[in-house]
Amino acid sequence: MKFVAFERSKQGTGASRRLRNSGKAPGIVYGGEGQEPKLVELDHNALWHALKKEAFHASILDMEIGEATSKVLLRDVQYHPYKQQVLHVDFQRVDAKTRLHMKVPLHFKGQEESQAVKTHANLVNHTMTEIEVACFPGDLPEFIEVDLSGLDNAGTVHVNDIKFPKGVKFVSHGKANPVIASAVPPVVEEEIVAPVAAPAADAKGKGKGKK
Repeated sequence: MKFVAFERSKQGTGASRRLRNSGKAPGIVYGGEGQEPKLVELDHNALWHALKKEAFHASILDMEIGEATSKVLLRDVQYHPYKQQVLHVDFQRVDAKTRLHMKVPLHFKGQEESQAVKTHANLVNHTMTEIEVACFPGDLPEFIEVDLSGLDNAGTVHVNDIKFPKGVKFVSHGKANPVIASAVPPVVEEEIVAPVAAPAADAKGKGKGKK
């Protein structure tokens, strides 16, 4: 995925504010052996629309600055607390020979054909929507597919059930085999039968003494 950026020389709060007022978004590009961080600016509207695309967050990007093109990853975005505005964006240069850690979105398929849903009317919860992986830039997948068609009643799918692309490994952070999705059976509510009230005593008969 390709996008255009421009070099900027001025930095600081005032300069960034003037950029935003002119329809630009300030950013920085860092990383790369022996390379200094570079201040950049981007067209705000183009950046805003790009940020809505999943691939912009989870794939290697081609950043054009003048006649040069660099491979980068989106690393951080700062948004205005209530306006639809990007305050700052960070990119990291990609070295083809350096293994990187990256969060990749999960795409689920087949749950409607599973026994859990089709036969047992389970509700399927996606416990994780993205997963962190380690790989070389050339092996980075845009997403990882999770097939739920084999999910059974009250069943679960774990990380170890996923078939990762070649060269891609899961980064566990202490959880060796976390749950990715689980099937939850429907709650069966028991019908509560109200007790039958005893017939009321005849106001004119029972319970009254004779005079």
